[in-house]
Amino acid sequence: MAPPAKVDGIHASAVLNIQYQVQETGYWCGPAATRIALSAKTSNPPSQGTLASQLGTTTNGTDWIGQVTGVLNRDLGTSYYETKEMPNDPPTQAQRDLLWRDITLDINNGWALVANIVAPANNHPPGYPNYTIYHYFTVIGYDSSDMTVKIADPANFGGNKIYWLTFNQLATLIPPKGYSA
Repeated sequence: MAPPAKVDGIHASAVLNIQYQVQETGYWCGPAATRIALSAKTSNPPSQGTLASQLGTTTNGTDWIGQVTGVLNRDLGTSYYETKEMPNDPPTQAQRDLLWRDITLDINNGWALVANIVAPANNHPPGYPNYTIYHYFTVIGYDSSDMTVKIADPANFGGNKIYWLTFNQLATLIPPKGYSA
């Protein structure tokens, strides 16, 4: 269950309790990010191997965020999660507004988000190697006072497992992919 959002009259923040795992192979970021998201709702999520099978993950990775949405819903016995595409790079203001609304609503209700990102060398989260990274990670918190989001990143690049990113950077990393919320 999610902790109640902390509100100081103007700003709110919340971070979910999750079970973090580093991805077990170089191409299992999708299964690992999905497992982290599931762990916000269940204390016994499937293994990364089981999730890789459910997601259809190959050595090329997990093809589409919609596969993650389907597995999250199936494994949790819900229809809560929806696939949100962000094809515009840079995202439109409407896409940015929806992403922030999804983050705050979902986190406040105990649901982690899974984002499929494309991180070019000039726009990297902390520790990423100096080339374009196609990746999945999990959004597990937010703080509206400084418009940041807390990321559980299964890649563990440079030892960066769980860290804060600006919302603006997250919004530029997702296009042209999408997220499950």
